[in-house]
Amino acid sequence: MYDLWHNYHWLLPPFAAGLMVVLTHVVFGQEVLRRGIIFIDLTIAQMAALGVIVAVLLGFEGSWLMQLFAVAAALVAASGLAWTETRYPQRQEAIIGSVYVVAASVVLLLLAQDPHASEHISRLLSGQILWLGWADLWPVALLYSAVLGLWFLGGQRGFYLLFSLVVTSSVQMIGLYLVFATLVLPSLASRRLRSAWGIGVVGYVLGFALSVNLDLPAGPAVVVALAVAGLGYNAFLFSRTRRQS
Repeated sequence: MYDLWHNYHWLLPPFAAGLMVVLTHVVFGQEVLRRGIIFIDLTIAQMAALGVIVAVLLGFEGSWLMQLFAVAAALVAASGLAWTETRYPQRQEAIIGSVYVVAASVVLLLLAQDPHASEHISRLLSGQILWLGWADLWPVALLYSAVLGLWFLGGQRGFYLLFSLVVTSSVQMIGLYLVFATLVLPSLASRRLRSAWGIGVVGYVLGFALSVNLDLPAGPAVVVALAVAGLGYNAFLFSRTRRQS
């Protein structure tokens, strides 16, 4: 038992981060699918990433100003998309996709002459979830708690605002791939909130196990594991339905 604790105790903060993300993002993922705006998370996350890159290039990396840039960029995008949803609902998905690809292109242009460009892009896409410590989690935990409290108290009207705050924090903590996967894959596998939460937890456990034991990058490993967990859950439901019939 001591050896197990000694070898794997460092995984507790990353796993706690994964639980926090699953608990929060699955709730918003259900709403994203209900509204039919699947790529909203990628767009908001990409805008937040653009804010981070601008802050880094201005010399604010690691400071509260970097967070301010990220939140400001995400809120601008969220406000604009909330407005277009009321004015052009039939074109909303196209607008969301357009904002994403433009923001991603601006990031590439800004980093075109940066010698650390590949490192910045990799961190924004894949994240560094296995290197998180307890000190990294408590500010995000407070934010997630406040957002979930507002949401369950009837904050659905502020969807874009609350969503942008959550995604802005998450993309810096776990990367864009995991943000999208955690929002969409569990909710795509089940529209029942508890089942989707369970799928998310299983996906993170399996993904961490694959990453640690096979020396694979954690972000992509968890993304694949979430997909496997979702498929496994639906295969189980299908087989049970066939047995009952």
